[in-house]
Amino acid sequence: MQEIQNNTGLIWFRNNLRVHDNISINKAVKNHPKVIAIYFFDPKLFKIDAFGFKKTEKFRTQFLIETITDLKDNLSELNITLLTYYENPADKIHEICDEFSVSTIYTQKEWTKEEVTTNKYLKDKLLDKVSFVESYDQFLYNPEKVSKDFSKIPNVFTVFRKKLEKTVKIGKEVSISKLSVKNLIINNTKIPTLKELGFIDFETPLKTAFPFSGGETAALERLNTYFFKTRKVDFYKKTRNGLVGTDYSTKFSPWLANGSLSAKTIYWKIKEYEAEFGANQSTYWVIFELIWRDYFKYISLKYDSKIFEIGGILDKNYTWNSDRQLIKQWIDGETKDDFVNANMIELKETGWMSNRGRQNVASYFAKELLLDWRIGAAYFESLLLDYDVHSNYGNWMYVAGVGNDPRNRKFNTQLQAERYDSNYKFRKMWLEKTLF
Repeated sequence: MQEIQNNTGLIWFRNNLRVHDNISINKAVKNHPKVIAIYFFDPKLFKIDAFGFKKTEKFRTQFLIETITDLKDNLSELNITLLTYYENPADKIHEICDEFSVSTIYTQKEWTKEEVTTNKYLKDKLLDKVSFVESYDQFLYNPEKVSKDFSKIPNVFTVFRKKLEKTVKIGKEVSISKLSVKNLIINNTKIPTLKELGFIDFETPLKTAFPFSGGETAALERLNTYFFKTRKVDFYKKTRNGLVGTDYSTKFSPWLANGSLSAKTIYWKIKEYEAEFGANQSTYWVIFELIWRDYFKYISLKYDSKIFEIGGILDKNYTWNSDRQLIKQWIDGETKDDFVNANMIELKETGWMSNRGRQNVASYFAKELLLDWRIGAAYFESLLLDYDVHSNYGNWMYVAGVGNDPRNRKFNTQLQAERYDSNYKFRKMWLEKTLF
């Protein structure tokens, strides 16, 4: 056992995989003479779910490996050691606490069922020997400033947005102090490879709209490029419904999803940009989308596990089916709808799909094929690089008519195709067989 003082802070990383604006690192460094960090590649994330999909497929797994590799390097710059394990945290974390004399665990505040169950199990196993400090670290608007009673969160987004914009201030980014080199410890743990996690190496097609790497370094580079180098943000509101290329949208969502980029960092970069170049509808619209992201998290806080139930938060009793052949045709891009097919093939081959595409294929799945929307949501969970539990299930409920959309709309996918892919560029890209 390595000799460590009896007041070690352990940072347990979840979906907050960054060093900038990280409240858990901030608190640990302030409160302890010794700080270590840990990340678990939890085996359950790579198992088959109830609907027959691997919970995390190869695209997000590769992105996660890249993210943790970058996190390890960035923590090393702060003289903090990151231990990594391919194990269930419930089976290992108490051993780590004993070995390194951990007095406090700092982690992200979670509220969905699986994470809460894991936390409760650990707290019971540690028998109050170790304190837990859990911090909301994935919001633009801190929940502690928004409401003391989440049951009062409005069910209509516009009401929610206007109230927050009027009454709640967005907090500043938290700073992190560098520790002494003496804080580093011997680290014999290794980050698992794609093969060790059950996948074979792959190459994403060059035509992907998301050719970026995982990790905070790549996230901050993209942020700087999109805002200051190319100033594409000036046109975001006009281009955000695009389908082809890297710059029709910000592409921040995969980094936001695993927390290698914080919503607050994006917000304050926008404010920096506006101070230099002026504000416009597009710069505001990036913030608007961040508020939508927050909103789905607040809906999850309000309704808890109802976001995973077939009737959604509205308890709607629609008749759904689970025809395996229809599901397979949708997944493989073999439906009667070429616009749906092109989007589904893009997802299958790259792990990415535009927001416009997602709304159309989800609407087609739920409203045209009348398939159980939870199956579609589970497939998205498996494949999407930017899977975020609250946004994914919130959006699927919305489109399926069991969520926050009072109009219960259905997309006319062919009219959508005429509007957003009138020259067939996107459909040709994914429906015609090419070498690349």
